[in-house]
Amino acid sequence: MTLSQLNADQPFIADGGLETVLVYLDGIDLTDFASFPLLDTDEGRAVLAAYYATYVQLAARLDRGVVLDTPTWRASLDWGTRLGYDADRLASINRRAVALVRGVAVDHPDVPVIVNGAVGPRGDGYVVEAAMSADEAARFHALQARAFADAGADMMTGVTMTYVDEAIGVTRAAIAVDMPVAVSFTVETDGRLPSGQPLGEAIEHVDNATDAAPAYYLVNCAHPTHFHNVVDSDASWIKRVKGVRANASTMSHAELDVASELDRGDIGDLANWYRTLQDRLDLRVVGGCCGTDHEHIEAIANATACTTT
Repeated sequence: MTLSQLNADQPFIADGGLETVLVYLDGIDLTDFASFPLLDTDEGRAVLAAYYATYVQLAARLDRGVVLDTPTWRASLDWGTRLGYDADRLASINRRAVALVRGVAVDHPDVPVIVNGAVGPRGDGYVVEAAMSADEAARFHALQARAFADAGADMMTGVTMTYVDEAIGVTRAAIAVDMPVAVSFTVETDGRLPSGQPLGEAIEHVDNATDAAPAYYLVNCAHPTHFHNVVDSDASWIKRVKGVRANASTMSHAELDVASELDRGDIGDLANWYRTLQDRLDLRVVGGCCGTDHEHIEAIANATACTTT
């Protein structure tokens, strides 16, 4: 399958920071920062549908395509078990997540919509915990990959990956079910993964281990000031980075972890950083992560609009 965001005239937008919107703007308590349990109630499904509809409507207004992540960043075995979900219920809820997002897109048939199955890390999204081998990671993430494939998702992405073996495992899990896959690494304020590995080295490691199976790579859950110097390079791996979903805040992961209030950052400045990154990267997907909402994404989309002559 050819992913339409890779060949579009304009970068596709993506949604923003789902969990931070739900917690800080909608006032919803998310145990373990997990949004997928909302799929189990009518009220929760309505909240999620309204969230996604905002971005489809934005894409329609901007005449852009949109990549929508399913609310499944925490819908994996370990996190699910903590929340009382066994493997069967998790598989079901991952499938229902795809169906919900696809259902929102139906109302805007002229908008190119990519339904992206979001796979989060087995451990914390900011630090490396209980690191797995690549084979272990492939087995661990197989449940979500199969559910996304069964439900007809367009692709899946390993989001907020903190070390390469888990990213390789996510990629292999996708390959096993014939699902296009992307890998999104997070970085610390020094531009390195939480594992300490440089971003470029991590991308090359995954490509070498998977015969360059990921359709592309992204950086998420970090402000552009944390990694802009890293991507100011002519190295070949730079061409593999085609998406950014940055945090609104310039704070470090450690600072964000203990923050009690939402930091929406400086929207205009963040959009300008995306424009700077666009000069260095072939950005095909521009979205947000923690602290961002539709206002950030609209500003980013306008800043990265490609003009034709």
